[in-house]
Amino acid sequence: MGKLIVHQEKIQDIAALIKICPFGAMENKNGKIEINSGCRLCKLCVKKGGGVFEFVEEKFFGIDKSAWRGISVYVDHAGGKIHPVTYELIGKARELAKKINQPVYAVFLGEGIELKAREILHYGVDKVYVCDKKELRGFNIENYAAAFENFINKVKPAVVLVGATPVGRQLAPKVAAHFHTGLTADCTILDIHENTDLVQIRPAFGGNIMAEILTPNHRPQMATVRYKIMDAPKRSEEISGSVEALEIDSTEFTSKVEVLSLTEKPREVGIENADVLIVAGRGVKKKEDLKIIRELAEILNGDFACTRPLVENGWFEPKRQIGLSGRTVRPKLIITCGVSGSVQFVAGMEHSEKIFAINTDPKASIFKVANYAVVGDLYEIIPQLIEKIKQGRGIA
Repeated sequence: MGKLIVHQEKIQDIAALIKICPFGAMENKNGKIEINSGCRLCKLCVKKGGGVFEFVEEKFFGIDKSAWRGISVYVDHAGGKIHPVTYELIGKARELAKKINQPVYAVFLGEGIELKAREILHYGVDKVYVCDKKELRGFNIENYAAAFENFINKVKPAVVLVGATPVGRQLAPKVAAHFHTGLTADCTILDIHENTDLVQIRPAFGGNIMAEILTPNHRPQMATVRYKIMDAPKRSEEISGSVEALEIDSTEFTSKVEVLSLTEKPREVGIENADVLIVAGRGVKKKEDLKIIRELAEILNGDFACTRPLVENGWFEPKRQIGLSGRTVRPKLIITCGVSGSVQFVAGMEHSEKIFAINTDPKASIFKVANYAVVGDLYEIIPQLIEKIKQGRGIA
């Protein structure tokens, strides 16, 4: 990166110079040219400005990457009950750490959690850092961020992974901003180079491309990952690693907000928990036709879901949408009906155990990830499928 310098003493005709910029990024302020936020650094003014404008590359002093070691995972929890996304991130952290021969850490913040931290040692982390303080009773963004920042300053992990939960989506950006480092949200793929640069891959531009993002000049490198994107390791009966208290002075907790009580919201049974899912896509022509989708879901003791266009049409509630802008699912069986298979949608269901796809287009993208592909009209195939299932079960 760099910046434009305006040599005001060389200006002769302000109006002519201002016209050079195609983005209207120059302004006449009391006989001087000022560059506003419209500048795109196209450098056209440098070429045609007769020496008035100069582009100067900013000098950057690289970070000492050797001072930052290890892959760390934030332990997401509610009252000490650990969210499953934590174990998925530990599995990925172990995979990344093995490539660069570095340790795996977990950071556990809260109150009354010291004994519960030992459960994490069954999943192969090298060390669990625990900050057990009354100021961390219930989620308080200011206090949690202070404790998290204390952990990073002390341990200096090269990579920090956070679950894309309601808590993680608040906490990770605040911590990243404090360290002036990058944060890639909703990653679908993570890899790492030998020099510890984290490769963060996620869909971009509406799912039309997969963006590969690196943060080579800053540490720590931070990424959030949704639940059910990564594979969780199996729980080992044996314990490995150790638990270490993360000492932090109470004066560092500066929040003026106090959590008085917590009320647990009744849990809804969502599509994320279904073993069988029937998904409606653009191939469904009318809202009334969704009855065959629901009937197939009912006969298979499953649930039904959809792609984004059907939510936009008002046919489904947003909580039934699969994809990066919806929910991430991992059922034992998913049957897609008239779904093309955009990158955004596939990222939300590609880890399903069995994928059965129905589409009239033999070149549909969904067939690239499907275990079973049926080229045909869903209006012909689904009724036959329902009938076959009924016959097999002896249902009239």
